[in-house]
Amino acid sequence: MTIFSSACSLRGARCVVSLCILSFCFAATAVSQDQLVKQTSYQTDQDIPYRSGENLTDYMRERCRLDVYAPESKTGFSTVVWFHGGGLKGGKKSVPTELKEQGIAVVAVNYRLHPKVTSPAYLQDAAAAVAWTFKNIENYGGSNKMIFISGHSAGGYLTSMLGLDKRWLAAHDIDADDIAGLIPYSGHTITHFTVRAERGIDGKQPVVDEMAPLYHVRDDCPPLLLITGDRELEMLGRYEENAYLWRMMQVVGHPDTELYELDGYDHGQMAGPAHPLLLRFVKKHSR
Repeated sequence: MTIFSSACSLRGARCVVSLCILSFCFAATAVSQDQLVKQTSYQTDQDIPYRSGENLTDYMRERCRLDVYAPESKTGFSTVVWFHGGGLKGGKKSVPTELKEQGIAVVAVNYRLHPKVTSPAYLQDAAAAVAWTFKNIENYGGSNKMIFISGHSAGGYLTSMLGLDKRWLAAHDIDADDIAGLIPYSGHTITHFTVRAERGIDGKQPVVDEMAPLYHVRDDCPPLLLITGDRELEMLGRYEENAYLWRMMQVVGHPDTELYELDGYDHGQMAGPAHPLLLRFVKKHSR
């Protein structure tokens, strides 16, 4: 039984790792740390508004909220800002179970959805939520130098866009390069299909423009971990999109882009087995 193939270290070759071996490796290297982490208590603050001002619509007041799940009696921890999936049309914030009690904070974000809004409202909300985290996570004991961004599907698209296209966070006086790492799960790297639909473009017509992560490939962006499901089971072309982003990051000379394909898992199933890879990545890049 296999869990992933890696294109990061073998320049495109498929490196298959046994599930039982991978599980043993994680367990053997982290038992004592896990015991210590499990002894930590955690708190959750819910439905915190991350936008303010007199010009907010009722819909913004409803949707532009986040939850903070954080360790108590601990300081200097890493934080993962987590964006839910749903095609930019649905979904709601939640903290993935596999990321709980891991010694990190998770900021789970709601954002406005199509058809009540159109692009770029989704990215504007996502940027506002990340900016809120940079400005407030120290109040919970976290470090604003160890903020990671992640999300599944549409959330993966938002993750990549925020990290590669610096203008969204710059609107909040945040430098995207201050993000500790980007971990998109099965996210579009071309222009999102909902954004294309808003323009009357068919979902099978690929577009790479300023609303595509691929358009913003650069060698100085934060470390990038790309994870998808099995290429034969994923949504149309999703693995190949991410593989092309991985390749182009190599071409421009980005020093730290990894790509994993989770064999045997489709688009909806891949998040669970991806979480251990996220946790390993966060640990590697926390400082």
